[in-house]
Amino acid sequence: MFYNLLQHLHSALRWLVLISLIYAVYDAWQKRKLKTTYDQQSRKPSFYAFILTHTQLLVGLLLYSITPRFQFISGMMKDHVMRFFAVEHPMMMLISIVLITIGYIKGKKAGSFGTIFWFYLIALMLILICIPWPFYNYNTHWI
Repeated sequence: MFYNLLQHLHSALRWLVLISLIYAVYDAWQKRKLKTTYDQQSRKPSFYAFILTHTQLLVGLLLYSITPRFQFISGMMKDHVMRFFAVEHPMMMLISIVLITIGYIKGKKAGSFGTIFWFYLIALMLILICIPWPFYNYNTHWI
C-alpha cells in the first residue's frame, strides 16, 4: 500500500519536475539573452525547479529503499529492466540533481543566468533520457 502510494507520488511529481525544469531553462535563457539583473525575484523559476527536483530525489530514495521490484542477486545485471531500475535510472537521476545543485549554487554566486541555463539544460536532457517512459515497456516485464 505505502509502496504504491510512493510510486504514484513519484510518477506525479515527475510532471511537476519536468514542467519546472523546462520553464527554468527557458527563463534562464531569456534572462541571459536580455541581461536581466540577477536577484532573488528573478531566480525564482530556477529555485522552484531546484526544490522540486530535490523533493523528487527524497521520494525516489525512499521508494528505492523499500521497493519489492528487484533483489540484488547474481545475474541481475543481465536483465536490462532490473538493471535500469536498480542502477541506470537512480544514478542518472542523481547525476542530474547534482548538476542542478551545482548550477543553482554557481549561478547564484556568480549572478549568472548562463550558468543556470547550461547546467539545468544538461540535467533536463539526462532526466528525459532516463525516465521510464511507457514506450520503453519496462513496467510490463516484471511487476
